[in-house]
Amino acid sequence: MVRQSISFTQPNDEWLKLQVNSKEYSSKSELINDLIRQARNQQTQIDWIRAKLDRAEQTGFTKDSKQDILAEAKLRLNG
Repeated sequence: MVRQSISFTQPNDEWLKLQVNSKEYSSKSELINDLIRQARNQQTQIDWIRAKLDRAEQTGFTKDSKQDILAEAKLRLNG
């Protein structure tokens, strides 16, 4: 694992400490890694939606209904 030194604003540091003190996470590092994982997953979902929209714009249509696209997006978001 790579060690990294980062600085936080006072409000962010206090929030991190609260999360660790509440036993939700065992350390700030664990919490930061979880937040990064969540952000990476969210970016993957955004990229998928953007690709679907780009393809639809380029072709002028998509075979998927709005409901299908929304259902798949929700599935990816939750899953």
